[in-house]
Amino acid sequence: MSIKLLSVASEIYPLVKTGGLADVVGALPGALAPHGIETRTLVPGYPAVLARIGKGRRLARYTDLFGASASVLAGEVDGLSLLVLDAPAFFQRDGGLYGDASGQDWSDNWRRFAALSRVGADIAAGSLKDWRPHVVHVHDWQAAMTPAYMRYGPAAAVPRLVTIHNLAFQGRFGADIFPALDLPPEAWAVDGVEYYGGIGFLKAGLVSADAITTVSPTYAQEIRSPMNGMGLDGLINGRVDRLHGILNGIDTQVWDPATDPLIPKSYQARSLAARGVNRRALERRFGLDSGAGPIFVIISRLTWQKGLDLMVDAIDHLVGSGGKLAVLGSGDAPLEGAFLSAAERHRGRVGVQIGYDEPLSHLMQAGGDAILIPSRFEPCGLTQLYALRYGCVPVVARVGGLADTVIDANEAAIAAGAATGIVFAPADPLALHGAIDRVVQLHGDGPVWLGMQRAGMRADFSWGNSAARYAALYARLIAEAA
Repeated sequence: MSIKLLSVASEIYPLVKTGGLADVVGALPGALAPHGIETRTLVPGYPAVLARIGKGRRLARYTDLFGASASVLAGEVDGLSLLVLDAPAFFQRDGGLYGDASGQDWSDNWRRFAALSRVGADIAAGSLKDWRPHVVHVHDWQAAMTPAYMRYGPAAAVPRLVTIHNLAFQGRFGADIFPALDLPPEAWAVDGVEYYGGIGFLKAGLVSADAITTVSPTYAQEIRSPMNGMGLDGLINGRVDRLHGILNGIDTQVWDPATDPLIPKSYQARSLAARGVNRRALERRFGLDSGAGPIFVIISRLTWQKGLDLMVDAIDHLVGSGGKLAVLGSGDAPLEGAFLSAAERHRGRVGVQIGYDEPLSHLMQAGGDAILIPSRFEPCGLTQLYALRYGCVPVVARVGGLADTVIDANEAAIAAGAATGIVFAPADPLALHGAIDRVVQLHGDGPVWLGMQRAGMRADFSWGNSAARYAALYARLIAEAA
């Protein structure tokens, strides 16, 4: 049986992206297609999205969608079948996807993403007439009200699934917005949208979903604890029979060092010497001195979650150990300033670019020796998967998806040819310093380092296995609803 799937998300690669969520949403449709799943993805009509789909085909019109006029447009971009919520009052604005240029969240985010979710529920109920999904799959808090609107509306019988990409972001708002959400009075309840006296968008989705997935098996277990459950561990433990940890994959057509047009020199596992061209280009781009010693790279949001405050404190140790560091990212202003100060203090040894640059991230993976990911928690992480494919050895904290995907270079793993990176715990300064020292030592042993690079490049983190698990889960939910 062919399955019609509606995916609802706030971003999608290659149209709009702030992080790994967009990569997953953009890659899944193609990965699911061999399993007989036809995916249409509902996304907001940001300027960048509308520019890519052009006029599109208008499939539905709203005269009053939470106070705004809106249309649902259909379009095709890079093989993706898109449904775009064209609501200029909500999405045609300067700044980021979720806030203004200064980083301040838009005050009407609740309304913007309630609108997206409401339209998702309407499509589930058949508002497009010629296409109705068999199952609905939504991503993170921005789309998580979709299952709630379905539950309390005409699409109550349609199976619905929520994927948690990061439980720390929950979409919490004051109780005063409830009357404007256009939900029945019974939705204001502990098993509805109410959350600690306010409204919880993600919470509403989790309690209304037929299945909950996380983006790695370890993270599915971690969020059951008070430490990592972010206030939702009780709910999650109460629905553990509906919880599934499915590891993210990567788009191996976009991320392939043998064919990547964004790097100066392509290469394969048997031609790793060619990475030297990319290494030299990386040194020039970040103003790093040439010469021996590992080049560490960081490609990340600069936040506490990512452990980048620990990294700031470890920079002097890294440089003193003979390493160099290239940093690409943005986030908390104090951390941005601290990295820039380190670059001034260690000219030629530390280079920093604030912001995000997709082509540059490819060069860093292709030219860096080791990538640092000292996260305090990490639902999955895609950066380490890209690094493995590019022969850039991951140095990761033993949490979440990092623990699921990187094999530590202990003596047994090295002897077996299975080691793919450095895994350390806990995420604290002492352990991080030790991990840096291990990188310097192993990098100095050419055959061992080459073996780690090749082992990482052999690992299969394509969407094949994970897409099969999603397909099986969709089929199960449909069968349960029959």
